[in-house]
Amino acid sequence: MSEKETEIPASVRQINIAEYDYPLPDGLIAKYPLNERDKSKLLVYGNGEVGESVFNRMPDFLPEKSLIVFNNTRVIRARLFFTKETGAQIEIFCLEPEEPRDYAMNFQARGQCRQTCLIGNLKRWKGGVLQRTFSIGNSAVTLTAERKQTHGHTHSILFRWEPPSCSFAEILDAAGVLPIPPYLNRETEQSDLQTYQTVYSKIKGSVAAPTAGLHFTPELLGALDKKGFIREEITLHVGAGTFKPVQTDTIGEHEMHAELFSINRSVIARLLAHAGRITAVGTTSVRALESLYYAGAALAVNPDAASETLAVKQWIPYRNELSQISSEDALKNILNYLDKNSLEKLVTSTQIIIVPGYEFHIVNNMITNFHQPKSTLLLLVSSFVKGDWKKIYDYALSHDFRFLSYGDSSLLRRE
Repeated sequence: MSEKETEIPASVRQINIAEYDYPLPDGLIAKYPLNERDKSKLLVYGNGEVGESVFNRMPDFLPEKSLIVFNNTRVIRARLFFTKETGAQIEIFCLEPEEPRDYAMNFQARGQCRQTCLIGNLKRWKGGVLQRTFSIGNSAVTLTAERKQTHGHTHSILFRWEPPSCSFAEILDAAGVLPIPPYLNRETEQSDLQTYQTVYSKIKGSVAAPTAGLHFTPELLGALDKKGFIREEITLHVGAGTFKPVQTDTIGEHEMHAELFSINRSVIARLLAHAGRITAVGTTSVRALESLYYAGAALAVNPDAASETLAVKQWIPYRNELSQISSEDALKNILNYLDKNSLEKLVTSTQIIIVPGYEFHIVNNMITNFHQPKSTLLLLVSSFVKGDWKKIYDYALSHDFRFLSYGDSSLLRRE
């Protein structure tokens, strides 16, 4: 599935980012969440109409017996700070595992591991090994970091620590700092350790929270169950690229980041059974679920494809390279593939970009926060509501909705 930009329709490639701008006063950017997560405001959009409610009433606006899909990724304390003998402070921002490549195995590694990282104050780290000592329990631990390779803006960092009895996850928990969005313009605080995690987060690996899920409470999840909604979880580890601004004039020049995701066989079977009644919590869930279609379409072309070839490239949805099959057949293809290979889950990556002109195959309703101007997430919203994003955002701006990660939420329906 190699990328050939010239095959992308001009109507998509030449989308002007300036048309997806809006004035966002700093006072509407929520610096902290509400004390009661599910009491945030909820904008409700459907059939071209906009209204509002409270988030804990969200179940009232969903079709009966809907399937609701959550991203259960958990944010790690990805920022590690080292101080050189000169006094210069170097920040190493862990992005994703490199060796071992598997997230769980990397976090369980003892003694050493490699991560792909960003480096802050790089010009002050010409070479050599960084070192710092801290405590885990009653034991002193010495952590070192060595830069091995550079790939563009990212770096391969070899971490070693003594004693090697503790895991890398314990290292991060003890020495790392939880990353919060840069647009909050403040340092991470103790409260963020709880409030910047969803209550259902389980699988460590993200450097940013799937923020639409921050509004859910155990009480609201229980209410969903009592009303007969089905809840399922997928895992997509959110990368730092989620904050990458679009710096080009047209979307065709923008490169999306790749993110690893995994979906259990049982979830895919549930998606098949609930076609037409699927609600995704957050844009990360939308991207993972819609990527399933293109993985299934690739299997229609080559049923014996290797797992790495199922990675969904950025522009695949806008080209005619894959056969146009039904969503049902795409999901069945994946189930057959998993059965054939004795796999319980599909693990692959997606670089998918969803912009106006995209045809949705899996997701019918989306719960999402309010996104930054001129962002790929705003383009995704515009695509989902068939260009009606200005009506939605004008309403939110004029009715004192709170914006971005710790802000209010919306339920967008595609009737």
